[in-house]
Amino acid sequence: MAEIVALSKILDIRENEKQVAQKAYNQSLDSFEKVATELYQILRKKERAENSYDQFFHSLTPIDRIKEQANYIEQLNRQINNLQSRVQKARTDMESKQHLLSDAHVEVKKFEKLIEVRKETKATIQKKMEDAFMDEISITQFLSQKNR
Repeated sequence: MAEIVALSKILDIRENEKQVAQKAYNQSLDSFEKVATELYQILRKKERAENSYDQFFHSLTPIDRIKEQANYIEQLNRQINNLQSRVQKARTDMESKQHLLSDAHVEVKKFEKLIEVRKETKATIQKKMEDAFMDEISITQFLSQKNR
């Protein structure tokens, strides 16, 4: 019984570790989503700016306006490059946290299974002892009735 109690305490520790890993994963997922959404918004801005830039070529637009639009697109490209590296870093972080969460989940399952097996073994041993005790009582009663 003491062995099962010790395993239960270890299981509690592992479950706490799993909860910590779950929180860390959720935070990294939120961070990834935030950066990815920011990248998506910048890409949409760039797409609109490029469409506007193309329209400037088809209409009579001052060259200064075209240069401004080209500079704006170049600025967006720099932001996109920066955000792409941030997205990749956030993705890598999220994947590593997911791996840690998976490992923690496996550890919890191992201890749950180990406790379950130990309880089943204990119950089997208990049942065998009860059966042996009942057999002994039956034999004793049978012999006592025979001796009368």
